[in-house]
Amino acid sequence: MVELAVPPSVQAVIETQRFVLRPLRASDVGLIAHYTADKRVAEGTRAIPHPLPPGASEGFIARALADRRTEDVWAIDGSSNRLAELLGVVSLTRLEDQQSELGFWIGAGFWNTGFATEAVEALVAANPHGARTLFAEVFQDNAGSARVLTNCGFAYLGDAESWSVARQARVPTWTYLRRMD
Repeated sequence: MVELAVPPSVQAVIETQRFVLRPLRASDVGLIAHYTADKRVAEGTRAIPHPLPPGASEGFIARALADRRTEDVWAIDGSSNRLAELLGVVSLTRLEDQQSELGFWIGAGFWNTGFATEAVEALVAANPHGARTLFAEVFQDNAGSARVLTNCGFAYLGDAESWSVARQARVPTWTYLRRMD
């Protein structure tokens, strides 16, 4: 386990074979808006609305860059390897007692490329929050994201349900955890 000693307002940059996980920047707004306007991407998350309202991407970036944030969001940036500057995002939300919740989405054009698995593996290996336990959940109709988690060492914990803003409904979920110690 690699622990990065950085204050909460500073976010680590994490390199992988094909891309870099880096903090979001204002210039990401267009690609975030483009990818999250896709109903399939929005419906795979709890918090992305569909249709995407004006200013939603700017608000997301502003929250991700705030000094007093509880969630760290990384852009999956493939520009150093002639890929898109933003392929998707991966995030960690601080919970209590050295626990964090992992989330991710990938632009639909990059599904089934291994980018999500590579990003989650890198974030888990770096463990920038110094978490003892990571949690994640996926909607039960999203088997691809469930495979990403199990491929990255997450164990199935149980069934639940969460509200999806895009679907305007409660959706059955699978919950996963990964112990880091």
